[in-house]
Amino acid sequence: MTDNENWFVLENPESVPSPALLIYPDRVRYNIDLMISIAGDVKRLRPHVKTHKLPELVALQRSCGIEKFKCSTIAEAEMTAENGGQDILLAYQPAGPQIERFFQLKRAFPDVSFSALVDCPEILGKLTLAAEKYSIPADLYVDIDNGMHRTGIGAADGAFELIRKIRSTPAVRFAGLHVYDGHIHEPDPILREKECRRDFKPVERLIRKLKELGIEVPHLVAGGTPTFPIHAQFQERELSPGTPLLWDMGYSSSFADLKFQHAAVLLSRIVSRPQGVNFTLDMGYKAVSADKPHPRVSFFGIESCTVLNQSEEHLVIHPTEETGLAVGDAVYGIPAHICPTVALYDEAFIVNHNIIIDKWEITARKRKLTI
Repeated sequence: MTDNENWFVLENPESVPSPALLIYPDRVRYNIDLMISIAGDVKRLRPHVKTHKLPELVALQRSCGIEKFKCSTIAEAEMTAENGGQDILLAYQPAGPQIERFFQLKRAFPDVSFSALVDCPEILGKLTLAAEKYSIPADLYVDIDNGMHRTGIGAADGAFELIRKIRSTPAVRFAGLHVYDGHIHEPDPILREKECRRDFKPVERLIRKLKELGIEVPHLVAGGTPTFPIHAQFQERELSPGTPLLWDMGYSSSFADLKFQHAAVLLSRIVSRPQGVNFTLDMGYKAVSADKPHPRVSFFGIESCTVLNQSEEHLVIHPTEETGLAVGDAVYGIPAHICPTVALYDEAFIVNHNIIIDKWEITARKRKLTI
């Protein structure tokens, strides 16, 4: 797509109260097209909706031929189903009330294929009871821990037994394997591929063992964003990047080989100049995710600066070069981590050719919609 250095600047910034989230659909579309190109076949994609949580972006992906999605919450799954998603994986092992909600979701959208993760016999037992109660079979992916150690069961540490248990239980069905390697953050693409292939070997051994016993793996959902192009080399794997739709500074600064475009920008304003030198912006940690170290936002036009302080509503920075900016001026920046930043906003302002053309409610930032 044709780009220009001022693509992010609004012609009408006075119409937008700050802090605000801006989204640029033409750049989102570019990123979707690049995802499809890397995957080689749109049917291999199962993008994660946790990054954007937006009905309009589910619709945009569907217009490009994407029908499979991955979600983290029941609300995200419901939003995706409401907007036409046909095959939705809840990439989270349901526990407590979430089990009932999962089956209520299946009952509310009988024409949509919903599935969930499982990594232990205890939850499998509870999902089985709920499936029997609702008379609705549950499609379950076994969540494999291949190095992140956040969730999942080791490929050689009980996964085989769990799969056999699923297959022997009439109320549930073995849908496949889910392997998220979010621990791999190597910037060098050659070294990253070596790590990815090394950590996937136990999964390959598990699959061979299953096939030797006549057990097919219906679906293999593998990787996240950093390893997306690596898993794309293997035709049997489904791919579930999420961040590329909007992109952020954390990934663009770490993975230069991934050529996605920033499609989400934070609009802030200078609200004070303490000591006549520093800038105070309305970009506290209620406006940008605080899970990353500083700089949590990389500002256009203030590339050289030091963060002095951030609180709930304020960000104080010391510019080390002349900027020409004054109190009241609008400032634009790219967040370090877009996914939790989006969740801080009720709505996004939609930009086309430097003009605000719409507002989109970030529907699935809520923990509950109707189910």
